[in-house]
Amino acid sequence: MARSVTEWVNVTGDISIIARESGEVWFHTLNVAKEGIDPFAAPMMGAGAVGSTVGLLDGAINLGFAGIERRLARPEPTLVGYAVALVGAYHTSVDTPRNLRHAAGRFEELGRPEVAAYLEERAREETGHDRLALKDLRALGLPAERLVANYIPEGIKPLCKRFDDLCVEDYPIGCIGYSYCLERIAALKQKADIEKVEALLADGIDATRFLRSHSSLGSEAAHVEETIEFVASLPANDRIRVVQETYESAKIMAEGYNHELLKSEAEMLEELQQAVGEALPYRHGSSPSRDEARGARTDMSGTMP
Repeated sequence: MARSVTEWVNVTGDISIIARESGEVWFHTLNVAKEGIDPFAAPMMGAGAVGSTVGLLDGAINLGFAGIERRLARPEPTLVGYAVALVGAYHTSVDTPRNLRHAAGRFEELGRPEVAAYLEERAREETGHDRLALKDLRALGLPAERLVANYIPEGIKPLCKRFDDLCVEDYPIGCIGYSYCLERIAALKQKADIEKVEALLADGIDATRFLRSHSSLGSEAAHVEETIEFVASLPANDRIRVVQETYESAKIMAEGYNHELLKSEAEMLEELQQAVGEALPYRHGSSPSRDEARGARTDMSGTMP
């Protein structure tokens, strides 16, 4: 009878995530006084398995969000908040193909063609997603290109910088952990979440292209499964680094998203208007009618770059 795989990764210095192939996952606090006999004090070295890998990766996300769980903002969706989220979505997707191809090139240089091929495929799959966000912003009656050129939500900046930095490292395996974190969170969005946003829109307005694509209704679930299988096939040192980065990215994501969600609708509207340099066709807690959205696009089209 084959022995069940157990994997573990130290993520915080004193806390390790332990996962078994059977699906069991728990957090282990290292006992410094007994480090010599603690079986999880040394880095894991064996082969991975899908069941234990998903436990490590999802455990890392849960642990990353645990630090702000009690103060995590959960406001009801508003159209202004959704517009800000779309701007953030644009900025977290626009450089993804380029960054992944840069990392892929580095792995080619390092003699790791299997990692390079995985990253190249991901880059192809992510190409054009920024344009979905732009189309959605235009559907909301916003001058999309001008808005994203002048505005990056403050809470999104650290997340974008993290990915940029990971992909130019000498050994950029951590970019897989970052990507997994964002795709796994996106895959949690259900049809009901999309319907809440659609309920804010006037009849005939389609502004959820990006959201649908980055949800359980799109390709994210398949991407998540593919990443789990790929990470499970990697050497132990690579799996450790991917899980550690999944945790770090989850922390940054949690803090950044919470920063944005804690803003009032008036604050968000002011930021959007400053970015475009004019008033927008929104009132607090409302959405523009179909005519208002169409009019906004027509009136602003002459000033768009």
